[in-house]
Amino acid sequence: QVQLVESGGGLVQAGGSLRLSCAASGRTFRDYTMAWFRQASGKEREFVGNTRSNGVDTDYADSVKGRFTVSRDNAKNTVYLQMNSLKPEDPAVYYCAGEWLGGVLYSPRNFNFWGQGTQVTVSS
Repeated sequence: QVQLVESGGGLVQAGGSLRLSCAASGRTFRDYTMAWFRQASGKEREFVGNTRSNGVDTDYADSVKGRFTVSRDNAKNTVYLQMNSLKPEDPAVYYCAGEWLGGVLYSPRNFNFWGQGTQVTVSS
């Protein structure tokens, strides 16, 4: 079993930056593809970005490409989401997900472990 705990959410002005962290328990963290998803009020959970176990390969949703960066520190069992140039459409609860089970990599259904989420609010 893996437990994921997100932190770093909060209120930021449009154009500002935030860094989210996701601390994972478990010895096999380094073997997992880790991902970030977000869910705005009244909307479905959507893919934001991911990092493969090698820490090199990443994917991003088109809506955040060039603004958000996913990274990981396997020694600290932590994955990060650096969010720059935040826009009014970015507010949501951001979730960390771990262990891709196969299938579509961008679907929340295909991840085994989830954190509790952290709220990101952007003021205009």
